[in-house]
Amino acid sequence: MPGLPLTADLANLPEPPSGWPIGSYATYAEAQRAVDHLADEDFPVEDVTIVGVEPMIVERVTGRLTWPRVLAGGAASGAWFGLLIGLLLALFTPGDVVGPVVFGLLVGAASATAFAAVGYGALKGQRDFASNIQLVAGRYDVLCQPRNAERGRDLLARLSLAGPQSGTDEQRS
Repeated sequence: MPGLPLTADLANLPEPPSGWPIGSYATYAEAQRAVDHLADEDFPVEDVTIVGVEPMIVERVTGRLTWPRVLAGGAASGAWFGLLIGLLLALFTPGDVVGPVVFGLLVGAASATAFAAVGYGALKGQRDFASNIQLVAGRYDVLCQPRNAERGRDLLARLSLAGPQSGTDEQRS
């Protein structure tokens, strides 16, 4: 809109990374190891950025869902929450400590089991597995500001020539 003043909010807008590529790695652990090597060599790592390129969502299936597993998982998570609530009630209830804790456990387990059953039943067998989802990259590039890029590239080249385990804590000990 015309006439609106620029605010500090514009300073927080995301912007693409800058710098020259000085290394490219298949895993984040390798890129992290490279930056750690630069830090060990007194390189100004504040000029370095690790950039995940070619992002992808990976869903790793962890197991099959069955009614017993869903109900047991609901009961267990509800019991933990109920235990927390029961302990809080016990702190503020004069006298009996066991009653509020047992009440919290039972109500928590029962209600979470019911919610788990309703949720799983609503799927009608369309998703009978459990999984974890991660955002990962196809490769990880290490970028450096131009003023130090050549030195950084040389240090990382020496690291790659030294082998996959050089510079680790195990070898230094």
